[in-house]
Amino acid sequence: MAKFIKRLFAWWDGATLGTLLQIGRKGVKVGEDDYGNSYFEEKGDGYDGRKRRWVKYTGYADASRVPPEWHGWMHHMYDTPPSEEPLKTQSWELPHRPNMTGTIHAYKPKGSLDRGGKRADVAADYDAWTPDA
Repeated sequence: MAKFIKRLFAWWDGATLGTLLQIGRKGVKVGEDDYGNSYFEEKGDGYDGRKRRWVKYTGYADASRVPPEWHGWMHHMYDTPPSEEPLKTQSWELPHRPNMTGTIHAYKPKGSLDRGGKRADVAADYDAWTPDA
């Protein structure tokens, strides 16, 4: 019963019951990404000639977990999903990583409170401004 209640209201942990019903009634699965997220597109012509597109997250719903190629498809930048026609990648491109802010993998530069809060001393050639000078 608790899982059913959670499905009704907990949009941040997967998909709500309403979204699942909408996808089940009007959507067709077009692919899946490396994170396990599933992507769907509306059957038929859609509204005003544009088909509606959905992502069903595995786990926490975080838009930064959508890789660039699927993001482009979701926002109608191109019509063919990456599952049918993968995007060409350049040799200099790094693999997609979701936003790590708020996790143990977040970037913490020197001087941040999470690394002790101790900043490096100011360079010796620096003179602080004073109004008398």
